[in-house]
Amino acid sequence: MNLLDYLPGVPDFPKPGILFRDISPLLANPTAFQEAILRLERLAEEFNYTHILGIESRGFIFGAALAHHTHKGFALARKPNKLPLASHRESYGLEYGSDALEIAQSSLPLGSRVLIVDDVLATGGTIVAASKLLEKAGFKVAGALTLLEIFGLNGGQLLTDTGIVNKTVLIA
Repeated sequence: MNLLDYLPGVPDFPKPGILFRDISPLLANPTAFQEAILRLERLAEEFNYTHILGIESRGFIFGAALAHHTHKGFALARKPNKLPLASHRESYGLEYGSDALEIAQSSLPLGSRVLIVDDVLATGGTIVAASKLLEKAGFKVAGALTLLEIFGLNGGQLLTDTGIVNKTVLIA
């Protein structure tokens, strides 16, 4: 099954020059969605991890499904001001602006080895921020998984340069 058939590109969204990959067709097709999770699971076997961190918002979908499938705990990396409890925050740059991620201080047990999951790896900034956030909160980063890496944006190289091992299902 070619999963790229279920991930159409939308040019110039959210701003000119950005190619947005729409995951809606993949999620709407139960066979394609299941295949995506099975492929992520195969890649996850290469890591020693106790928990999964999903990055808001599309990383929640793949991370939660993978956590359920692998019987691992799941935590959320949220956008700012979405968490009612004390949290850690990490700011980062995007290819079209800046943002921040937060994690509740009480979301994972001490000593957790966390696998970061997101849908698309573009420039790598979001995953680097999630990694810094986890380390700031006192957790170990086991690595990162993404469904799709966008060719030519060098996100994979940034992760390698910062010491984050990333595995991805597809490159387009």
